[in-house]
Amino acid sequence: MSTDRFINDDFMLTNDYARELYHESAEKMPIIDYHCHLVPKMIADNYQFKDLTEVWLGGDHYKWRALRTNGVDERYITGDASDWEKFQKWAETVPYCMRNPIYHWTHLELRTAFGIQKLLNPETAREIYDECNEKLQQPGFSARGLMQHYNVEVVCTTDDPADTLEYHRQARESGFVVKMLPTWRPDKAMAIEDPVAYRQYVERLSDSANTEIRTYDDLLLALQTRHDYFASLGCRLSDHGLTEFYADDFTYNEIETIFSKVMDGHTPDSVELGKFRSALLLEFGRQDARAGWTQQYHYGPIRNNNSKMMRLLGPDTGYDSIGMVDTAASMARFLDKLCAEDNLAQTILYCINPSDNEMLATMIGNFQEGPVPGKIQFGSGWWFNDQKDGMERQMNALSLLGLLSRFVGMLTDSRSFLSYPRHEYFRRTLCNMLGNDVENGELPVEEMPRISRMVQDICYYNAKNYFRF
Repeated sequence: MSTDRFINDDFMLTNDYARELYHESAEKMPIIDYHCHLVPKMIADNYQFKDLTEVWLGGDHYKWRALRTNGVDERYITGDASDWEKFQKWAETVPYCMRNPIYHWTHLELRTAFGIQKLLNPETAREIYDECNEKLQQPGFSARGLMQHYNVEVVCTTDDPADTLEYHRQARESGFVVKMLPTWRPDKAMAIEDPVAYRQYVERLSDSANTEIRTYDDLLLALQTRHDYFASLGCRLSDHGLTEFYADDFTYNEIETIFSKVMDGHTPDSVELGKFRSALLLEFGRQDARAGWTQQYHYGPIRNNNSKMMRLLGPDTGYDSIGMVDTAASMARFLDKLCAEDNLAQTILYCINPSDNEMLATMIGNFQEGPVPGKIQFGSGWWFNDQKDGMERQMNALSLLGLLSRFVGMLTDSRSFLSYPRHEYFRRTLCNMLGNDVENGELPVEEMPRISRMVQDICYYNAKNYFRF
């Protein structure tokens, strides 16, 4: 059973113009993966994976959700079943994933990483498992080997301000050809809703910054110290995971008082939470502006909805969903506050609910300014939207209400070293959209050289120039 008529060279490319754009302009572009969740230690150590289950199923909550939906017992997902048993259950589940993007990703990853063109199902499971495991023992299939195989030029991990970044330094000093840079993710510094956990975090931050933290000013100093340290190791971006934006009015004295009360064990009420998060989010924006970074905001999910499984497995295990939150007004107030004081850094906004697409596509236009083209970006289809329909909806909204040509393109947002075909999936989707426009007479065929350059820009050059990589 081959994928010759399924995932072939012209997969998703429905006309000659699309095929020309992809094969001549997009296909060979290097990958700039400016937001991911890869483990830096694995890159620094050039980790060699023991088997296909580890590299492919470990930590992949997309696949875990599919397995659960297919009725697979948790023992075969995150439990103590053998790696072969877990893979076997995945192979049994894959045929039921048709029309879910996982079905495409699965076969793209098998083809592009391992050269396997067979369809994965219970009949082929053992053969594919053995073949992939044999290849995974080769140097080219290590963590670094896979990154080089996929022509990755830059990868930006996601790191807490208290992290040592020792593995980023180690990778850089080793001469690894792929640039691995940290990304500032200070979400825990805002998480005052649990005073006990927050105090523990502040103690950890204090140690890493070598700064005693007793007051709110001390907290800001410690964060700035770590921000500077991140910058010294090449950091160019921050990232914030938010349910919604925070732009409440507050006084400095109020924030000082809230911080002191939390450190004394007081659980803040909703008003205090809003004021503190608003204050600190503004400070983060100012820090990024001073440093010349790009700030990213991923907003809108509701997380850890299954309390029983949260207690058993912890966060990021497949129990999150799209939220319904109206944050447009607070987002505008937040961006405006930074803009009014000339502290609005380059910004990328990602929504998890596609109903926000048009709102974001218009929001970014409120704060554009030279000399940076596309200073404020509508980020690519994220999480539940990083699939054909989601990417098309995001790019159509951006096209209609902004400038698609200035878009900084795709990222993996993944914990897996086999997720780079998501860039290919995006590129095929982009080229097919533009190719269809030419085919339908909605874009002039005479402008194919310019459209080709547009494709190259979106796939690579816009990000390279925007982030100054």
